[in-house]
Amino acid sequence: MKQIQIINGPNLNLLGIREPEIYGTQTFEDFFIEMKKQFPDVSLHYYQSNHEGDIIDKLHEVGFVYDGIILNAGAYTHYSYAIADAIKAIKTKVIEVHISDIYAREDFRKNSVTGENCEKIISGKGLEGYNEAVNCFVK
Repeated sequence: MKQIQIINGPNLNLLGIREPEIYGTQTFEDFFIEMKKQFPDVSLHYYQSNHEGDIIDKLHEVGFVYDGIILNAGAYTHYSYAIADAIKAIKTKVIEVHISDIYAREDFRKNSVTGENCEKIISGKGLEGYNEAVNCFVK
């Protein structure tokens, strides 16, 4: 059974109440329950932190043993060279996911520092982007 780690960064713990016109009204926890039902043959794990170092620690923890990592680094996407370096340092492939279309928002969001070290960036597909990322790992 493949093991896939989902890592969500800052403010994503507020999904469902934060800017619902951009991020929707569903919490990630409720969505994750649906994901696990959709992928019964995959061992899915979920982690969220508002702290850069915790995200790096989680990447180090699973980045040599899991089959895939799905990362939504939130605002860290645009400036965290530390997270980008952690992605580059690990063996496990990482797919970056963004709920909103980062390329259609403010100028600072159009640059993904972390995405440069990822296999792929999925942006603007809502929570469905996470399912697309899982499908990339289970092909």
